Amino acid sequence: MAGGPTGRATVLRNAALVLTMDPALGEGPLGAVEGADLLMRGGAVAAVGRRLAVPAGTRVIDASDRLLLPGFVDVHTHLWQSSMRGGCAGRDLFGWLAECNRPTFSRIPAADMYRFVRLAALDSVQSGVTTLVDWVDALPYDTTEQYVRALAESGVRFTYAMFQAEAQAGLLSRVKKELIDPLPLASAQVATHAARALEGLNRVHWEIAQELGVMLNSHVLERAEQRADDPVGVLTRMGAFGPRLLMNHAIHLTDDEVAAVAAHDVRAAHCPLSNMRLASGIMRLPDLGRRGVKVGLGQDGGTNDSSDFFALMKSAIGLQRARSLDASVFPQVQDVLRAATLGGAEAIGMADRVGSLTPGKRADVLVLDPGTLNFAPRFDRIGQIVFNGRPENVEAVFVDGRPLKLDGRLVDVDTERVVREAEAAAARLRATGSADRRR
Repeated sequence: MAGGPTGRATVLRNAALVLTMDPALGEGPLGAVEGADLLMRGGAVAAVGRRLAVPAGTRVIDASDRLLLPGFVDVHTHLWQSSMRGGCAGRDLFGWLAECNRPTFSRIPAADMYRFVRLAALDSVQSGVTTLVDWVDALPYDTTEQYVRALAESGVRFTYAMFQAEAQAGLLSRVKKELIDPLPLASAQVATHAARALEGLNRVHWEIAQELGVMLNSHVLERAEQRADDPVGVLTRMGAFGPRLLMNHAIHLTDDEVAAVAAHDVRAAHCPLSNMRLASGIMRLPDLGRRGVKVGLGQDGGTNDSSDFFALMKSAIGLQRARSLDASVFPQVQDVLRAATLGGAEAIGMADRVGSLTPGKRADVLVLDPGTLNFAPRFDRIGQIVFNGRPENVEAVFVDGRPLKLDGRLVDVDTERVVREAEAAAARLRATGSADRRR
C-alpha cells in the first residue's frame, strides 16, 4: 500500500470486507459490505460502496483482500504509565498504586513526561487506536504542556481528562482554553475520584465540567473495598449521575446501581485486561448490556501492559464466558466490535463524529491484513478480527483522513529514536528512585 498527501482525496479500493458499524450501509448489526470501496475527502468519509466513482486526482490505494473498519476508541487510559511497564506485577490495585503508580508519577519531569506519553501514544496508534481518553492526575502547567504536545504530535484524536486539587482547580479552564481548544483533534473532560472523603472536591470538579460544557470522568468501584467511599451516592447527590458522566471500571455495582446507571444514561468504561492484572474483579457487562448502557473499552494505561485492542476484545468476551460457563452470554463478537468503535464513541459523546464509517463522519479508519500466519485462512472474517487479530495485522491507520500508519509502519516517525529517548528517561527515573531510597 502507498499513501498520498493529507489534503488529497483518497479511495481505499476493493476491500474484501468493510465493517461500517452502520446497519443502514450494509448487512447485519455491523453494517458489513463485501467487495467495497471507501472514499475519504476533506478529512471525512465521503462514501462507502462498490465500484465508487471518484473525483479526478483522487489517490487510489489498493485494499484488495483487506478488511476495513472504524478506528478503535479507547475510552480510558493513562499513557504516562508506559514509564513503568510490567511493574509491581504481583500487586493488586492498592499495592500497585502505592508502590508503582504514585512514586513514579511524582518524579517525572516535564521533558521526560513528553517522552513516555509519546511512546505510548504512538504504540496505541500503531495498534489501531484512533481516539483515546487520557485520565491525567494533577500536573504543573509546564508538564501539562509537554503531555498535550506529545498527544498532539502523535496524530491521534484525544480527550484530555484533567484532575486538579481544589486549590489549583482554575488550571482546568486555562488548560482547556490555551492547550486543548486550539487543537482540532483534541477535546477535554474533567477528571475526579468520586468518594465520600472527597465530596467537596468532586462537587468543584462537577461545577467546572458544567461551566466548560464537558463530561465528568471518574473512577468508580474498581475494587469492592471502595464501596465504603459511596461513589455512586456522591455522584448522585451532587447531580452528576447522568449522560455527562463517564464511570471507569464500575465493577462492583449493586443491582439497584446497575438499574440507576441505565435509567440515567450514565456511561461506562470497561477495562478487562487491567481488571484481571490488578485482581479487581469482573464488570457486570451482561447486566449493563441487557439494559442498553453505553459501554466502551479502555486499556487503562500501565496495567494493560500493551496497546493490544484485540486482546482487550477477546478478554471482554472470555471473562464473561468463564464466569457464567455460557458461550452465549453477552458480549458476543459483534458486541465487542461495536464497543471498541461506535460504542466507545457513544460512551464519550462523540458518536456524531467518529465510531462508524457513515458518510459525513470523520475518516478514522483501520486497514487490516488477514493474510498472515496468525489470521489466515479465511473462515469467519468477523470472528477472526476479534479472536485472531493482533496489532501487527493493522496495516494502515487514518485519522481525519490523514495516514498515520501505512504498509505496516508509522508515517514519518523514527520509532528507534522514540524508544531510545523513552529508555533514557526511564533510566533517569530509576536513578532518582535509587537516590531517594538511599536518603
